[in-house]
Amino acid sequence: MLTRDDILGLEEHALNAWPASRTIAVGGWALRLSDGYTKRANSANALSPSSPFDKVREAAERLYREEGLPPIFRISPLAGDDADVSLAEAGYQQVEPSLVITVPLDTELDCGAGEISAAPSREWLDGYARASGLAEGIREKHAAILGRIRTPAAFVTLRRDGEPVGYGLAVYDLEVVGLFDIVVSPGLRGCGHGRALTGELMNWARRMGARTAYLQVHRSNAPALGLYGSLGFSEAYGYHYRVPAKAV
Repeated sequence: MLTRDDILGLEEHALNAWPASRTIAVGGWALRLSDGYTKRANSANALSPSSPFDKVREAAERLYREEGLPPIFRISPLAGDDADVSLAEAGYQQVEPSLVITVPLDTELDCGAGEISAAPSREWLDGYARASGLAEGIREKHAAILGRIRTPAAFVTLRRDGEPVGYGLAVYDLEVVGLFDIVVSPGLRGCGHGRALTGELMNWARRMGARTAYLQVHRSNAPALGLYGSLGFSEAYGYHYRVPAKAV
């Protein structure tokens, strides 16, 4: 079972790996802003809460509304039950229940080679956007987040018969690697490409000296959970978001 310090460590790694454009600290919470793209980069995240939650909530609501964004709270075990109950009573709705899953990196996987680059090429960005269905208006916001990564990263393109079939990202941070943006092109899913892609990211992480890899995945994504489970990932802890009812 993970300790609070273990969870805090993983949360800090994840915040570093998916960097916001601005972060404001309030009472042991990190209020993250990134022009509205992804909840991860535009939400209040508990680290080491030290102030009454009503003060944190007041500050977060004011900040996000000044930025023209809905106030979103990411509720991990670090937030505590009081924060979740307070938000529920205030009418905030629970959305996107998710899991953080981890795996020890102690075995080299036989997964086939992918093309790895230290920065995202335009081909990688465009291919990922098409495969994941990113709308035209948010592609540059996605690219901006990736451009802020300052620790070693691997942008992987998986090809079959010369054609790209999948994309993925691994970010290294102090012997821990986060895996993000793993996607296989529609019509080619269910053929083992996701396993090969994830395995390639894990192998890169192991070569970098990482001891652990983690992923964040929706609880409802049964195919992904099955894939990652087959690669040795197991549940570390859960989290969800609280959003204003009108934002659901």
